[in-house]
Amino acid sequence: QRKRKQQMRQPKTKKTALVQAVDLLARQEQSTNKLREKLRHRGYADEEIEGAIERLEEKHYLNDADACRRQFTFLYEESRQSVRQICAKLMQRGFDSTLVRECVPRDTYEREKCAALRCLALKFKPSADVQKMMQHLYTRGFDGSAIRAAVEDFSQEAAEE
Repeated sequence: QRKRKQQMRQPKTKKTALVQAVDLLARQEQSTNKLREKLRHRGYADEEIEGAIERLEEKHYLNDADACRRQFTFLYEESRQSVRQICAKLMQRGFDSTLVRECVPRDTYEREKCAALRCLALKFKPSADVQKMMQHLYTRGFDGSAIRAAVEDFSQEAAEE
């Protein structure tokens, strides 16, 4: 027991920035900016951080363009968030706004309308107040034309019943 207590008291050796970065990337895909921020927060020197990032990019473990595209595609296809919300989320994750905008398809109307309908179905009944439904979608970043179309389609369900 005495040995175990002594072992517990000994400070752990600090990981290098590269090892810490690999650990972070193993848990979740990161943007370069977010990874840099997390390493800084853990107390690593800027030179060591930059060296680690260069090494990870060199070995193709870190590529913002690919990571941004993958994350955008996943959120675009799997979520009920508006394109604006998805873009804001990716920029919060440290991706450059130009990279994010490059991922947005030219025509998003049908997808936005379907996502807005899913959003309405989770929160409202078809007979709900039209203004409240529109406001709900507006605060979630949906486009005006998609909002009107989604609310109209959703409200028609009540009229048909």
